Amino acid sequence: MRNVLVTGGSSGIGRACVARFATGGDRVWFTYRSGRERAERIVAELADSGAEVEAFEFDQGDLASHRQLVARLPAPVDVLVNNAAVGSSTVERYIDGGDMACTAAFLQINSVGPLWLTSQVLPDMLDRGYGKIINVASVGGGIAVFPGFHVADGMSKAALAYLTRHLAAELVHEPVDVFAVCPGAVQTAMLEASTLDGLSPPQRHDLESRLPGGRLLQPHEVAAVVYWLASPDAALLHGAVIDASMGLGVHPGLLTQRERVTPSAVGSAA
Repeated sequence: MRNVLVTGGSSGIGRACVARFATGGDRVWFTYRSGRERAERIVAELADSGAEVEAFEFDQGDLASHRQLVARLPAPVDVLVNNAAVGSSTVERYIDGGDMACTAAFLQINSVGPLWLTSQVLPDMLDRGYGKIINVASVGGGIAVFPGFHVADGMSKAALAYLTRHLAAELVHEPVDVFAVCPGAVQTAMLEASTLDGLSPPQRHDLESRLPGGRLLQPHEVAAVVYWLASPDAALLHGAVIDASMGLGVHPGLLTQRERVTPSAVGSAA
């Protein structure tokens, strides 16, 4: 049984990852920044099915909180899923100080936080001869550029992709694998708050119809990729920054253009 730590595990992709690893037989610890009751409900629900799950309050990017978390963990971490992050709609809930403070928070929480936590758990992975580090970034910044989104948000995800490659290079002869997953438009509370809540029903339908496959991705789909990356079969992808957007990363204009591109139009010339 592996010890799996999922940050930001009380909602969205993190919540799906917690469930996937727990049902797969791993011992799972997850963090949350707020919403203790919700975290406790998740623990209780999974415990009813026989899973070993525990929740820890954690303020990613705060050094004291990082030290407290690692000190409280019952045992060394075998699999680390760096999932916790703030987005354009959520950063202002936690930061009081205007746009410059929010800009700094993106980088502190989304980039420095995962770097610190990885540095804290990596020595034990090396000592034990086993480890998987999976960084959940975003197609925005990690793969492609989306004008109109907060630049610091994209920068923070680009930094996470770089962290993945840098660590993978340093660990290429070590028994620790490192990956990054860059999801596209996933149906989460964060996307609802940042984008979907401000749309009328016709506008939302138009946006979704322009996405790859004409739909939003689901958290459990991303969690399935994360779970597989923690398996032995994924070792060949050590260092990979994976576009998990169903094609949005190679065609980011789908979020802004008015008309869908049809196959017959590809390669045609006036």
